[in-house]
Parts: sequence; C-alpha cells; structure tokens
Amino acid sequence: MAKYTGINHLAMVTGDMDATIRFWRDLLGMRLVVGLGHPGYRHYFFEISEDDMIAFFEWPGVERLDERDHGFPVKGKVAFDHISFGVSCEDDLWEIKDKLEAADVWCSEVVDHGFIHSIYAFDPNNIPIEFSATVEGVDVRATPVMTDSQPSSEALKGAEPQPGVWPEVAEPTPDGDKTVYEGEGHKIVEALEKLKGRE
Repeated sequence: MAKYTGINHLAMVTGDMDATIRFWRDLLGMRLVVGLGHPGYRHYFFEISEDDMIAFFEWPGVERLDERDHGFPVKGKVAFDHISFGVSCEDDLWEIKDKLEAADVWCSEVVDHGFIHSIYAFDPNNIPIEFSATVEGVDVRATPVMTDSQPSSEALKGAEPQPGVWPEVAEPTPDGDKTVYEGEGHKIVEALEKLKGRE
C-alpha cells in the first residue's frame, strides 16, 4: 500500500497574492518556497513543514469568500470547510494567537477538543483556518476513538482499510507507459540550476 507522507499541498485561490503573502509568510512565518506564473496566472507555495505546503492560485476577478464560521452547517454544493495546521505545542497556539491579535486579525479563544487544543481565524481571503496542538498523552493515531452516538455503517467497520471494497489492480501500468507530461516544472528546475551556479 502507498505510504502517505502528509499533504504535499492544499491548493487555494486568491484575488490578492500580495495580501496573501503578507499573511502567510510575514505574519504566520511560512516560507514562500515556489512561485510559478506568467501574466494573468500565479501559483505560489508556502512551506508548512518539511512535507506539507499550502499553495495559492491568483486569478483576476476572484473575490473573497463570504465569512462563514468553521464547522457551521451549510446547504448546497460544498467541498471545503477549513484547514487545520498542526503546531508542536500549546505555547505555539498562544504565540500565533498573540500575533494574529496584534495584527488586528480575529482569533478565537483556545478550544479543547479532547485530543487537540485549537484556535480559529480567517486569512485575508476569508479562508477559515485552525491551528491545533496535540494534547499530551492522547494519541488517537495509536488508539483510534469513535464517540459518534450513531456512527455510519462504514465507520462501524473500524479504522483500518477494508479489503475487497474496491477491485484489485489487474494490469499495473508497464514501465514503458509511465510518461510524465510537461507542466511548468522545467522553469523551477532551470531556476534552481541558475541558483546553484551562483554558489
């Protein structure tokens, strides 16, 4: 089975890349590690951790989201509620809360969820964001917990992947057919080679 390393990147959308950079890089301290673009298009990546990034497309005419509370039920088409960023300890939550409030950005109180403590805020695009610190001694990855009083039928089958739900791969892609199609990656590789040449 494939081994997942985390979320490579979450791809969000902004109409104002500069405000987005000031918030994610300068206020929250996430390094701007990749910037792709040409007139009418930008795609920038911020480093969350060594395995995880958040990225933003900047498209002309994009408007901020309507503000909506985290976890508040909505009707109609929806695919996203909020992003939660893990932090190493509870003190980090208070540091981020202090930074947000000093910048006059709304931030919730610290909320106890049993296995994590969290604060909630919004970025300049009104994307709902959360920062979460694991509660010491409570490891739901080691011991999964289900407290739903009426769990779904699939949840009742447990935490582990269930065999036989989907068809097995009958014919893996042959090595000769494994083609990677060109995107804008060559620009990143060329830029890195130029930077190495300057060292």
